[in-house]
Amino acid sequence: MFFGEPAQFGSDADSLRWSDGFGQDPTYFRLGTSIGETQAVVYVEDLPIRNMTKSARGTRENPGRNVRQKSGLNRSILSQGWGTFLSLLEYKLLRRGGRLVRVDPRNTSRTCFACKHVAAENRPDQATFRCVLCGYEDHADTNAANNILRAGQARSACSLDKSSEFVA
Repeated sequence: MFFGEPAQFGSDADSLRWSDGFGQDPTYFRLGTSIGETQAVVYVEDLPIRNMTKSARGTRENPGRNVRQKSGLNRSILSQGWGTFLSLLEYKLLRRGGRLVRVDPRNTSRTCFACKHVAAENRPDQATFRCVLCGYEDHADTNAANNILRAGQARSACSLDKSSEFVA
């Protein structure tokens, strides 16, 4: 399911009407267009959004824990529109001959980019990455992004398919 282009009114290209679920905010459209026009290949984590937002309610015999907190987290994740943005981005890339490569997210934030050592201890806090084996230090998001890039490039280098793909 792709979200279509906005209808334009008059000669002003900035006056856009949105009827595809984005509301009146064209941010996703503009960002997707910008990335689609400047990048040939985009690597993203294939996050299981549906699994991440499952209810914690439980059953009558076995009730869930922290249901209110989980409900708030689910609402926050869904309000960001990750899946919608990726669908739009994929559409924009394919339209210009590019591709979106989805990379398996397992251990991308716990793997050292320098030595490939995987350990939970490499993440002393949310923002810091410090490898316990080689001592490499970086911001946790930068380290994870480098790992996603490397994994996507390594596995898609041999791929003949030019459309979107999933990389395990």
